[in-house]
Amino acid sequence: MQAIKLILADGTTMTGQSVGPVEAVTGEVVFNTAMAGYVETLTDPSYHGQILVCTYPLIGNYGVPAPRPDDSLELPYESGRIQVMGLVMQNYVEEHSHHAATRSLADWLHAEGVPGVTGIDTRSLTRRLREHGTITGWLVPAGADEARLRERARAVDMRGDVFQRVKPAQVERHGDAGPTILLVDVGAKDNIVRSLVKRGSRVLRAPWDADLAALAADCDGVMVSNGPGDPQDLPELVTALRALIDEFRGPIFGICLGNQLLGLAAGASTYKLPYGHRGINQPVRDLRSGRCFITSQNHGYAIDGDTLPAGWETWFINLNDGTNEGIRATDRPVFSVQFHPEAHPGCRDTGYLFDEFLDLVRQGAGART
Repeated sequence: MQAIKLILADGTTMTGQSVGPVEAVTGEVVFNTAMAGYVETLTDPSYHGQILVCTYPLIGNYGVPAPRPDDSLELPYESGRIQVMGLVMQNYVEEHSHHAATRSLADWLHAEGVPGVTGIDTRSLTRRLREHGTITGWLVPAGADEARLRERARAVDMRGDVFQRVKPAQVERHGDAGPTILLVDVGAKDNIVRSLVKRGSRVLRAPWDADLAALAADCDGVMVSNGPGDPQDLPELVTALRALIDEFRGPIFGICLGNQLLGLAAGASTYKLPYGHRGINQPVRDLRSGRCFITSQNHGYAIDGDTLPAGWETWFINLNDGTNEGIRATDRPVFSVQFHPEAHPGCRDTGYLFDEFLDLVRQGAGART
């Protein structure tokens, strides 16, 4: 192992040991509080371009499954590659043990060219991020010309290029029977597709910048996916979704970034959270029923519920900080949630939302036939 430094933009420096390749990278430093699910988390496109800090102190102990075939939706992966720029851990466990593991986490990081570092005081680091907000950071080899490496560090343009990097190259079709759902893919987790297909629907998975109106014309429902970045950097998509809200006759359901995008399309505003919600135990309340649910979340932006126009209402709120966790139109079947009902990793308490969405889709499809 080689000494690696994590350098934050505020001057904070922490030194650990390399896990995976040694390469200078930079990105927004964010933390996730989950105790398990690092394979799913690392392949979640919502993390694309970020440096991920795992708050749980033991990472790598159950290894990594075999690589999945190209164009496969095989579990437990949420996309075809690791999405983060770098991984920060307190204690990396090399000697893994799991019946499905065929390689170590270090082997996987090496294979995909993603640097990791172990030996970092992640509790102290997380407290700093909570107190001061998310911040840009660099992973660089210790003892080298750190200033030069920081200038040349590999990075992702989070204002534009990131959305091109996470979308599918072309329209994909999944499922053999049932109503057809247009999935507007802005960096969708594969478990959204799995969740729809296993409930008896077909999925038309389309890049977010495709001709959505033309594709939706042959579909029974629309789902807007999760993804990375700031929703305000996608004005063309917001315009396209506004047209769908006005013209599409079937149900529309948004998840995570999809919630923020539908909020903007409705006329609300969004803002950046101090350090985001990233973990698998975030409590939310359904304001219609009063019921509380534990949810999986991964986002850095939120809708300002006070800016929702007439005809829209807040649906869910976060019980930790009161932020918006979902919205609904009051006069049409358009709704969205900030959390991840498809989970993976995390609780599946809100998976029923897929059932409610598809019930509405089938009712609408029946009415149109």
